[in-house]
Amino acid sequence: MIWLILAYTLLALAGIVLLFFAFRTGDRRYIYLSVAFYVIFPVLLTFNLPTQISPESQQLYDAVEALPDSATVLLTFDYYASTLAETEPMSRAALHHLFRKHCKVLTMTTIPLGGPTIAERVTRDLAEEYGKIYGIDFVNLGYKANYVAVLKGMGSSIEIIYPTDNSGTPLAEIPMMANIKNYADMDFIYVVSDNGIVDYWMSIVNAQYQIEVGAAVTAVMAPKFFAYLSSGQMTGMLGGMKGAADYEKLVNKPDAATKGMSAQSLVHLFIIMSVVAGNLVFFIEKRKQGGRAKA
Repeated sequence: MIWLILAYTLLALAGIVLLFFAFRTGDRRYIYLSVAFYVIFPVLLTFNLPTQISPESQQLYDAVEALPDSATVLLTFDYYASTLAETEPMSRAALHHLFRKHCKVLTMTTIPLGGPTIAERVTRDLAEEYGKIYGIDFVNLGYKANYVAVLKGMGSSIEIIYPTDNSGTPLAEIPMMANIKNYADMDFIYVVSDNGIVDYWMSIVNAQYQIEVGAAVTAVMAPKFFAYLSSGQMTGMLGGMKGAADYEKLVNKPDAATKGMSAQSLVHLFIIMSVVAGNLVFFIEKRKQGGRAKA
Protein backbone atom coordinates (compact mmCIF):
# COMPACT_ATOMS: atom_id res chain seq x y z
CA MET A 1 0.00 0.00 0.00
CA ILE A 2 2.84 2.41 0.89
CA TRP A 3 4.59 1.51 -2.36
CA LEU A 4 1.43 2.27 -4.33
CA ILE A 5 0.95 5.68 -2.65
CA LEU A 6 4.60 6.54 -3.31
CA ALA A 7 4.30 5.53 -6.95
CA TYR A 8 1.16 7.66 -7.41
CA THR A 9 2.93 10.63 -5.81
CA LEU A 10 6.02 10.29 -8.00
CA LEU A 11 3.90 9.95 -11.14
CA ALA A 12 1.90 13.05 -10.28
CA LEU A 13 5.05 15.07 -9.52
CA ALA A 14 6.69 13.92 -12.75
CA GLY A 15 3.63 14.93 -14.74
CA ILE A 16 3.50 18.37 -13.10
CA VAL A 17 7.21 18.98 -13.73
CA LEU A 18 6.98 17.97 -17.37
CA LEU A 19 3.87 20.11 -17.86
CA PHE A 20 5.67 23.06 -16.26
CA PHE A 21 8.54 22.78 -18.73
CA ALA A 22 6.12 22.33 -21.64
CA PHE A 23 4.22 25.54 -20.86
CA ARG A 24 7.32 27.41 -19.76
CA THR A 25 9.27 26.76 -22.96
CA GLY A 26 6.42 26.18 -25.40
CA ASP A 27 8.21 23.00 -26.50
CA ARG A 28 5.75 20.25 -27.38
CA ARG A 29 8.45 17.60 -27.01
CA TYR A 30 7.91 17.72 -23.25
CA ILE A 31 4.31 16.62 -23.87
CA TYR A 32 5.52 13.70 -26.00
CA LEU A 33 8.07 12.81 -23.32
CA SER A 34 5.32 12.81 -20.70
CA VAL A 35 3.12 10.47 -22.73
CA ALA A 36 6.07 8.12 -23.32
CA PHE A 37 6.81 8.14 -19.59
CA TYR A 38 3.25 7.26 -18.62
CA VAL A 39 3.13 4.43 -21.20
CA ILE A 40 6.51 2.88 -20.36
CA PHE A 41 6.38 3.18 -16.56
CA PRO A 42 3.51 0.74 -15.83
CA VAL A 43 4.80 -1.79 -18.36
CA LEU A 44 8.38 -1.94 -17.08
CA LEU A 45 7.54 -1.80 -13.38
CA THR A 46 4.32 -3.88 -13.51
CA PHE A 47 2.37 -0.94 -12.15
CA ASN A 48 -1.24 -2.19 -12.03
CA LEU A 49 -3.98 0.29 -11.23
CA PRO A 50 -7.07 -1.04 -9.42
CA THR A 51 -10.05 -1.62 -11.74
CA GLN A 52 -13.75 -2.30 -11.28
CA ILE A 53 -15.10 -5.38 -13.04
CA SER A 54 -17.85 -4.57 -15.55
CA PRO A 55 -21.15 -6.51 -15.22
CA GLU A 56 -20.85 -8.06 -18.70
CA SER A 57 -17.32 -9.33 -17.96
CA GLN A 58 -18.51 -10.79 -14.66
CA GLN A 59 -21.44 -12.46 -16.42
CA LEU A 60 -19.14 -14.20 -18.90
CA TYR A 61 -16.81 -15.35 -16.15
CA ASP A 62 -19.72 -16.66 -14.06
CA ALA A 63 -21.13 -18.57 -17.04
CA VAL A 64 -17.83 -20.35 -17.63
CA GLU A 65 -17.28 -20.90 -13.92
CA ALA A 66 -20.72 -22.55 -13.70
CA LEU A 67 -19.78 -25.15 -16.32
CA PRO A 68 -19.04 -28.61 -14.94
CA ASP A 69 -15.40 -29.67 -14.88
CA SER A 70 -14.37 -31.39 -18.13
CA ALA A 71 -17.13 -29.57 -20.03
CA THR A 72 -16.60 -29.14 -23.78
CA VAL A 73 -16.06 -25.55 -24.89
CA LEU A 74 -15.54 -24.23 -28.41
CA LEU A 75 -13.10 -21.28 -28.32
CA THR A 76 -12.79 -19.27 -31.53
CA PHE A 77 -9.83 -17.21 -32.72
CA ASP A 78 -11.79 -15.01 -35.12
CA TYR A 79 -9.35 -12.12 -35.28
CA TYR A 80 -6.52 -10.73 -37.40
CA ALA A 81 -2.98 -9.98 -36.24
CA SER A 82 -3.74 -6.23 -36.38
CA THR A 83 -5.88 -6.45 -33.22
CA LEU A 84 -3.65 -8.75 -31.15
CA ALA A 85 -3.16 -6.08 -28.46
CA GLU A 86 -6.86 -6.36 -27.55
CA THR A 87 -7.84 -9.87 -28.60
CA GLU A 88 -4.93 -12.14 -27.71
CA PRO A 89 -5.09 -11.24 -23.97
CA MET A 90 -8.78 -12.24 -24.11
CA SER A 91 -7.93 -15.62 -25.63
CA ARG A 92 -5.16 -16.23 -23.13
CA ALA A 93 -7.33 -15.28 -20.14
CA ALA A 94 -10.13 -17.52 -21.45
CA LEU A 95 -7.73 -20.45 -21.81
CA HIS A 96 -6.41 -19.91 -18.28
CA HIS A 97 -9.98 -20.26 -17.05
CA LEU A 98 -10.88 -23.25 -19.26
CA PHE A 99 -7.70 -25.23 -18.59
CA ARG A 100 -7.96 -24.51 -14.88
CA LYS A 101 -11.44 -26.09 -14.95
CA HIS A 102 -10.10 -29.04 -16.98
CA CYS A 103 -12.48 -28.26 -19.85
CA LYS A 104 -12.08 -29.98 -23.21
CA VAL A 105 -11.18 -27.08 -25.50
CA LEU A 106 -11.94 -27.17 -29.20
CA THR A 107 -10.52 -24.23 -31.17
CA MET A 108 -11.21 -22.94 -34.68
CA THR A 109 -11.01 -19.77 -36.72
CA THR A 110 -12.87 -18.12 -39.61
CA ILE A 111 -9.81 -15.95 -40.37
CA PRO A 112 -7.46 -17.34 -43.03
CA LEU A 113 -4.59 -14.91 -42.45
CA GLY A 114 -2.88 -15.78 -39.19
CA GLY A 115 -5.90 -17.23 -37.39
CA PRO A 116 -4.76 -20.90 -37.34
CA THR A 117 -1.20 -19.91 -36.41
CA ILE A 118 -2.33 -17.67 -33.56
CA ALA A 119 -4.64 -20.39 -32.22
CA GLU A 120 -1.85 -22.96 -32.41
CA ARG A 121 0.68 -20.72 -30.66
CA VAL A 122 -1.58 -19.55 -27.84
CA THR A 123 -3.15 -22.91 -27.03
CA ARG A 124 0.12 -24.83 -27.01
CA ASP A 125 1.80 -22.13 -24.90
CA LEU A 126 -0.83 -22.33 -22.14
CA ALA A 127 -1.28 -26.09 -22.49
CA GLU A 128 2.35 -26.53 -21.48
CA GLU A 129 1.76 -24.40 -18.38
CA TYR A 130 -1.22 -26.54 -17.33
CA GLY A 131 0.16 -29.89 -18.45
CA LYS A 132 -2.55 -30.41 -21.08
CA ILE A 133 -2.05 -32.90 -23.90
CA TYR A 134 -3.03 -32.24 -27.50
CA GLY A 135 -5.71 -34.60 -28.74
CA ILE A 136 -6.88 -35.42 -25.23
CA ASP A 137 -7.46 -32.03 -23.61
CA PHE A 138 -7.55 -29.67 -26.61
CA VAL A 139 -7.79 -29.79 -30.40
CA ASN A 140 -7.22 -27.07 -33.00
CA LEU A 141 -9.50 -27.49 -36.03
CA GLY A 142 -7.89 -24.60 -37.91
CA TYR A 143 -9.55 -22.72 -40.79
CA LYS A 144 -12.14 -23.58 -43.42
CA ALA A 145 -13.43 -21.19 -46.08
CA ASN A 146 -17.05 -19.99 -46.35
CA TYR A 147 -17.81 -19.37 -42.68
CA VAL A 148 -21.61 -19.39 -43.06
CA ALA A 149 -21.52 -22.92 -44.48
CA VAL A 150 -19.00 -23.92 -41.79
CA LEU A 151 -21.14 -22.65 -38.91
CA LYS A 152 -24.25 -24.32 -40.31
CA GLY A 153 -22.51 -27.57 -41.21
CA MET A 154 -20.99 -28.04 -37.76
CA GLY A 155 -24.53 -28.30 -36.42
CA SER A 156 -24.85 -31.63 -38.23
CA SER A 157 -21.29 -32.96 -38.25
CA ILE A 158 -17.96 -31.39 -37.34
CA GLU A 159 -16.10 -34.19 -39.10
CA ILE A 160 -17.79 -33.49 -42.45
CA ILE A 161 -16.67 -29.84 -42.27
CA TYR A 162 -13.28 -30.59 -40.70
CA PRO A 163 -12.13 -34.08 -41.81
CA THR A 164 -8.74 -33.31 -40.22
CA ASP A 165 -7.38 -30.96 -37.57
CA ASN A 166 -5.06 -28.03 -38.31
CA SER A 167 -2.06 -30.38 -38.54
CA GLY A 168 -3.72 -32.80 -40.96
CA THR A 169 -4.56 -35.54 -38.45
CA PRO A 170 -7.97 -37.18 -39.20
CA LEU A 171 -10.51 -36.33 -36.49
CA ALA A 172 -11.38 -40.03 -36.24
CA GLU A 173 -7.86 -40.64 -34.89
CA ILE A 174 -8.08 -37.93 -32.19
CA PRO A 175 -9.33 -39.32 -28.84
CA MET A 176 -11.03 -36.11 -27.68
CA MET A 177 -13.20 -35.99 -30.82
CA ALA A 178 -14.74 -39.41 -30.20
CA ASN A 179 -17.57 -37.83 -28.21
CA ILE A 180 -17.74 -34.45 -29.96
CA LYS A 181 -19.76 -34.76 -33.14
CA ASN A 182 -21.66 -31.45 -33.39
CA TYR A 183 -22.98 -28.51 -31.35
CA ALA A 184 -25.15 -30.87 -29.28
CA ASP A 185 -21.95 -32.19 -27.67
CA MET A 186 -20.71 -28.73 -26.65
CA ASP A 187 -21.53 -26.93 -23.41
CA PHE A 188 -20.47 -23.40 -24.33
CA ILE A 189 -19.11 -21.33 -27.23
CA TYR A 190 -16.58 -18.61 -26.41
CA VAL A 191 -16.15 -16.29 -29.40
CA VAL A 192 -13.10 -14.00 -29.50
CA SER A 193 -13.46 -11.73 -32.52
CA ASP A 194 -12.56 -8.42 -34.15
CA ASN A 195 -15.19 -8.54 -36.91
CA GLY A 196 -18.87 -9.10 -37.72
CA ILE A 197 -18.68 -12.91 -37.46
CA VAL A 198 -20.18 -12.53 -33.98
CA ASP A 199 -23.56 -11.79 -35.60
CA TYR A 200 -23.44 -15.14 -37.39
CA TRP A 201 -22.53 -17.02 -34.22
CA MET A 202 -25.62 -15.47 -32.64
CA SER A 203 -28.08 -15.74 -35.55
CA ILE A 204 -27.03 -19.19 -36.77
CA VAL A 205 -25.58 -21.10 -33.82
CA ASN A 206 -27.21 -19.57 -30.76
CA ALA A 207 -30.62 -19.03 -32.36
CA GLN A 208 -30.88 -22.37 -34.16
CA TYR A 209 -29.05 -24.72 -31.82
CA GLN A 210 -29.83 -23.06 -28.47
CA ILE A 211 -26.24 -23.23 -27.22
CA GLU A 212 -24.89 -20.52 -24.93
CA VAL A 213 -22.53 -18.05 -26.62
CA GLY A 214 -20.27 -15.54 -24.88
CA ALA A 215 -18.13 -13.06 -26.78
CA ALA A 216 -14.92 -11.09 -26.42
CA VAL A 217 -14.68 -8.26 -28.94
CA THR A 218 -12.70 -5.11 -29.67
CA ALA A 219 -13.69 -1.84 -28.01
CA VAL A 220 -15.17 -0.30 -31.18
CA MET A 221 -17.42 -3.36 -31.65
CA ALA A 222 -18.68 -3.72 -28.08
CA PRO A 223 -21.55 -1.16 -28.15
CA LYS A 224 -23.25 -3.03 -31.00
CA PHE A 225 -23.57 -6.26 -29.02
CA PHE A 226 -25.20 -4.84 -25.90
CA ALA A 227 -28.51 -5.54 -27.65
CA TYR A 228 -27.72 -9.28 -27.52
CA LEU A 229 -26.82 -8.96 -23.85
CA SER A 230 -29.98 -7.12 -22.87
CA SER A 231 -32.16 -9.64 -24.74
CA GLY A 232 -30.43 -12.53 -22.99
CA GLN A 233 -29.19 -14.07 -26.24
CA MET A 234 -25.51 -13.46 -25.44
CA THR A 235 -24.09 -14.76 -22.18
CA GLY A 236 -21.56 -12.12 -21.14
CA MET A 237 -19.08 -10.04 -23.12
CA LEU A 238 -15.56 -8.65 -22.87
CA GLY A 239 -15.20 -5.25 -24.51
CA GLY A 240 -11.73 -4.18 -25.63
CA MET A 241 -8.64 -4.07 -23.46
CA LYS A 242 -10.78 -3.18 -20.43
CA GLY A 243 -12.73 -6.42 -20.83
CA ALA A 244 -9.51 -8.40 -21.24
CA ALA A 245 -8.08 -6.79 -18.09
CA ASP A 246 -11.32 -7.63 -16.24
CA TYR A 247 -10.99 -11.27 -17.16
CA GLU A 248 -7.31 -11.38 -16.26
CA LYS A 249 -8.26 -10.08 -12.83
CA LEU A 250 -11.11 -12.57 -12.47
CA VAL A 251 -8.89 -15.54 -13.28
CA ASN A 252 -6.07 -14.04 -11.18
CA LYS A 253 -3.65 -13.94 -14.12
CA PRO A 254 -2.70 -10.28 -14.67
CA ASP A 255 -0.85 -9.95 -17.95
CA ALA A 256 -0.62 -7.74 -21.04
CA ALA A 257 -4.15 -6.27 -20.82
CA THR A 258 -3.71 -5.28 -17.17
CA LYS A 259 -0.46 -3.48 -17.99
CA GLY A 260 -2.03 -1.90 -21.05
CA MET A 261 -4.99 -0.58 -19.06
CA SER A 262 -2.65 0.95 -16.47
CA ALA A 263 -0.72 2.74 -19.22
CA GLN A 264 -3.93 3.85 -20.92
CA SER A 265 -5.42 5.15 -17.68
CA LEU A 266 -2.29 7.12 -16.80
CA VAL A 267 -2.14 8.72 -20.25
CA HIS A 268 -5.82 9.70 -19.96
CA LEU A 269 -5.08 11.21 -16.54
CA PHE A 270 -2.19 13.17 -18.03
CA ILE A 271 -4.43 14.47 -20.83
CA ILE A 272 -6.92 15.72 -18.24
CA MET A 273 -4.10 17.38 -16.31
CA SER A 274 -2.86 19.01 -19.54
CA VAL A 275 -6.31 20.38 -20.40
CA VAL A 276 -6.76 21.83 -16.91
CA ALA A 277 -3.24 23.31 -16.88
CA GLY A 278 -3.67 24.74 -20.38
CA ASN A 279 -6.88 26.50 -19.41
CA LEU A 280 -5.33 27.87 -16.23
CA VAL A 281 -2.40 29.30 -18.20
CA PHE A 282 -4.82 30.79 -20.74
CA PHE A 283 -6.93 32.59 -18.11
CA ILE A 284 -3.86 33.77 -16.19
CA GLU A 285 -2.34 35.25 -19.35
CA LYS A 286 -5.65 36.81 -20.33
CA ARG A 287 -5.96 38.42 -16.92
CA LYS A 288 -2.41 39.79 -17.16
CA GLN A 289 -3.12 41.25 -20.58
CA GLY A 290 -6.30 42.87 -19.22
CA GLY A 291 -4.30 44.44 -16.39
CA ARG A 292 -1.71 45.86 -18.83
CA ALA A 293 -4.46 47.34 -21.02
CA LYS A 294 -5.99 49.16 -18.04
CA ALA A 295 -2.60 50.50 -17.02
